[in-house]
Amino acid sequence: MISLRYHIVSITAVFLALAVGVVLGSTAISGRLLSGLSDEKNSLAQQVNDLQNDRNALNAKLTEADKFAASVGPLAVKDGLTDRTVVLVTTSDARPSDRDALTGMLKSAGASVTGEIQLTDAFADPSRGDQLRDLVARLQPAGSQLPTAGDPGTRAGGLFGTLLLLNPSNNQAQATADEAAAALAGLSNAGFVKATSGVKPAQLAIVLTGGAAIGDSAADRAATIARFATQLDRSGAGAVLAGANGSANGTGAIGVVRADTNATSILSTVDNSDTPAGQVVVVMALREQLEGRSGRYGVAGNAEASSPGPAG
Repeated sequence: MISLRYHIVSITAVFLALAVGVVLGSTAISGRLLSGLSDEKNSLAQQVNDLQNDRNALNAKLTEADKFAASVGPLAVKDGLTDRTVVLVTTSDARPSDRDALTGMLKSAGASVTGEIQLTDAFADPSRGDQLRDLVARLQPAGSQLPTAGDPGTRAGGLFGTLLLLNPSNNQAQATADEAAAALAGLSNAGFVKATSGVKPAQLAIVLTGGAAIGDSAADRAATIARFATQLDRSGAGAVLAGANGSANGTGAIGVVRADTNATSILSTVDNSDTPAGQVVVVMALREQLEGRSGRYGVAGNAEASSPGPAG
């Protein structure tokens, strides 16, 4: 006769066997799982290593390309701007090294740089837009007219055009030396600009900026610089807005210009002026401006070409 004790022992034995089976089975599965994960880890590590090697190779090629562009750039632009004058306007985020390289390229092209004006952070600060707009109106030289647009970037572009650029029709200054000095001093005292001494009006202008604006009101600050450069172009024989990597993004001044067909119809933009190749293109774009043409140049997706083509 089978006793209750026998049933209990039998059931216990069954569960114990199941438990042992689960443990042994899970151990085997875990071993296979860990082995598979280890293989996948090794594969991913190899992919990362391959990508790193590819990146290093690309960086080496870019370095060599930059060296080549720097060496042949002066020859490529030689005599392209002979006896032309150019004024530089830089934003607070423009790199001094880019400015110096660009200045050297202009000299290789035969151009004379008449001075530099640096726009401060306050210039594009939306919270100080009303102050800039009112100051521009007070500093306007007698007999000159500011654009009717109400935004501070356009209004400031009109004033700076009068102060910094020669009249394209007669090559004469559009403001007296005293008027220009007084206006620049007023803007400097208010914290909107930093000017080098002895700035003289020029035929052409370059507005050199950094990459994309970041932080609060980034789009508004980019728009102020974009509208400023566009209006500056209307005041003289031509202008180029040049920027570094990121400047053609939605919160970059070049990106704002390229989204406006009215602006791109007159103002040339170069989105890789932080490279020797881009600096060559800036000079070529200035030459194109003298011929009444404009374009969107560089390496960003919204550029139309890497450099200007021959005149059609």
